[in-house]
Order: sequence, then structure tokens, then C-alpha cells
Amino acid sequence: MADRLQIETGVRRTPGDHALSDGVGTWARAAEDAGFDGFVSSEIGRDPFLPLVLAAEHTEEIQLSTRIATAFTRSPMVLAYLAWDLQRYSGGRFALGLGTQVRAHNEGRFSVDWHSPTDQLREVIESLRHIWADVFQTNDSGALDYEGEYYSFSLMTDFFNPGPIDDPDIHIHVAGINERNVTLAGERCDGICPPRVNTPSYIAEKIRPWIAEGASRRPPRRRAHT
Repeated sequence: MADRLQIETGVRRTPGDHALSDGVGTWARAAEDAGFDGFVSSEIGRDPFLPLVLAAEHTEEIQLSTRIATAFTRSPMVLAYLAWDLQRYSGGRFALGLGTQVRAHNEGRFSVDWHSPTDQLREVIESLRHIWADVFQTNDSGALDYEGEYYSFSLMTDFFNPGPIDDPDIHIHVAGINERNVTLAGERCDGICPPRVNTPSYIAEKIRPWIAEGASRRPPRRRAHT
């Protein structure tokens, strides 16, 4: 994240927008022509990734992102493949927006275990960076080696390794309104997606200081090899 707070404008696709064929590409193109910074797709009643394929096909410059995709309902390896393909197909315009959701939906709707959400989200981010930079972009299948409390990755073969892309530095944004997730965004991510239920004063008095706190602990950014 930059030292200053940068706010981008975007158009969001929501559940009421119906089927994939109902103008996703047209809306994305219109958003780009109108000068918006991004076109985002939500995981609210529909898959957040598929519409972005159509959006990428019909646009050239606008950023495309999930806002947000649930972080724990897919293996980080699945997320890594999805993001890699969208980054390739969009010509480097994809950003992966992730959120923890709440315990009730993780357990009751998705049937996944609920742990310490910020700690698990940190591992999702760490493992994604490792997979992209050390395994996919280097095309080094033997380099896969991540061991955490919640995720462990040790097996990759050349057959399943997608190999390098032209724009391997995929940005990760996380949803956050509480101190731990916002601080994690400042420490490990490229952006934050605060929910609509906040105020300018909350952003100024809470979110910005928490981002700064996380940024003060930010390790040197290891970018994917080119």
C-alpha cells in the first residue's frame, strides 16, 4: 500500500444483475468508457470470478476484481489458479479481493471449519504469494513448500504447473472493518475493501491508523520473477 490513502471508483455487479449473458461485457465496457477505475464482481448469490472473464473480453484498461470472494471456501491453490488465469486473460488487470465472511456462513452455508479468521487469512495470502512467485512464475514445480497451521502445500508436478505469465504481480485486496483485518491489509496486501457500513470519521480515526500500523511492519515486497 502507498503511504497515502487512494480511493478508487468502480462499478459493481450484484445478484440482481441476473445471468452472465445479461450484459456483463457491455456494463464493463461502459464503466471503462465512463472513466471508472474498476469493475468489480461480488460473491453474493453468484460466483464472483466467471463474470470477470466476460468483462476482460470486452475491456482494455479498467481494473477487474472480486469484491469480495470468500477466502476460506476455496483452497489457496484453487484461488491461485483462478487468479493466475484471470491475470493472464485480462493482460495484468486483475486484483483478487478476499474476505473472511462470518462464522455462520462459513460453517452453515459452506460447511467449512471456522478458526482464527485473521490468522487463517494471513496464511491464504502468504501461500498465494509463494505459489505465484516461487512455483508458477519460475515454472519450478519442486519449489512448492508451504507449511502453516491451516494450510500445507508440498506437491506440484510440471503437468499441473501453468507456468509464467507476462504480468505476475497480482494485487490482493482484503475486506476489513475490524482492527486485526485492517492491520493485516496494511502489512501484507495491496488494498482494502471496507464495507459500506462505515463513515468518513471511522475511516479517518480507525481504518487509516490501523493501516499505518500494519504498514510499519510490512516486509519488503517480494514480487514474482519476470
